Amino acid sequence: MLTTRRIGVFPAWEDNPYLNYLYLAPRTRGFDLLHATTFASGVALLGRLSAGDVFHMHWTAPIVQRAEDDGEARARLARFRDAIDEARKNGVLIVWTIHNVLPHDAKFLPVETELCKMLAERADLVHALSPATEAMTAEHYALPADRVVRIPHPSYQGVYANAADRRSARRSLGVAPDERAVLFFGQMRPYKGLDALFEALDALPSDEAEKTVLLLAGRTRPEDLPAIEAALPSRVRVIRDHSFIPDEDVDRWFRAADVAVYPYRAILNSGSLHLAATFGVRALLPGEPHLLDEFDGEDWTAFYDPEAAAAGIASALLSPDIAVPITSHAEFSRRLSPWNVSVRFADAIDAALEAHVSATSGGVPGSS
Repeated sequence: MLTTRRIGVFPAWEDNPYLNYLYLAPRTRGFDLLHATTFASGVALLGRLSAGDVFHMHWTAPIVQRAEDDGEARARLARFRDAIDEARKNGVLIVWTIHNVLPHDAKFLPVETELCKMLAERADLVHALSPATEAMTAEHYALPADRVVRIPHPSYQGVYANAADRRSARRSLGVAPDERAVLFFGQMRPYKGLDALFEALDALPSDEAEKTVLLLAGRTRPEDLPAIEAALPSRVRVIRDHSFIPDEDVDRWFRAADVAVYPYRAILNSGSLHLAATFGVRALLPGEPHLLDEFDGEDWTAFYDPEAAAAGIASALLSPDIAVPITSHAEFSRRLSPWNVSVRFADAIDAALEAHVSATSGGVPGSS
């Protein structure tokens, strides 16, 4: 008989597929999930958990980045630290998944860095998705080597509909059979390097620009839309949708594409990258050392010079190599299927809980 245990997930955004399938295996092992999305509800969630439960921290932005000023940010940090410390005293296991080194567009960077240091010090288990996480965070905060577990971001195998064929997908979006479709998929934010992509497309020779179409798909905040529209390339055709793309429509955008471009200036992990592998579309990435180390062996990836991003993207798009058929994406997606990755995560949680119980059995649970 399974014993009911609880994982408090914060922040738990219901439209994020990663959160939905990461917990597949933990659910089968008797874990119930409790969700919180705001700073206040996250603090309250910590207070609801008890010995043997898990508090799983994901993105840190809701804690101090939603503050009005530096003083409020520091007050929120202090309150969250107290809640973490009280939960640890009550025997709660603290787990932190590092999605970004620091939140993008952080307003209160020193306070945010303090928050990350606090989590690194207090977490019983630090989940790194990228092998480069420890090296990339070292400039800002140190991770405890003996508490870091590396489990990569899963693929989207079996998560999204995969019924659209290339011809019908392109027809539905208005892409001509002889056009080269360059896709940017995901939330459109200034830090994601869209300006470099747009500049690269405008730098294409006339004959190449005439047969290129840019596909833009993903939620865009109203305050970001004017800047994106003002920067759109003028020499290629643009097909765009700035709303949230529903799950059942994701495959249509990827099936219509010839290449998906990820022009991010600061990238540690990207869930959208795994969509390219899932749907068999070549992904064009900045040639950062940690990305080369992780993905250079895959034939569905290509790289550009991040030091000259616009010129690098343009050059890569013109390379004959970008059109070579890909084959390794299917094996990559199978190897990192949601279930396989979820099992690895559940194993890590169980091992950390067992170690936690052994370490605290002779003293005060959660104390250190």
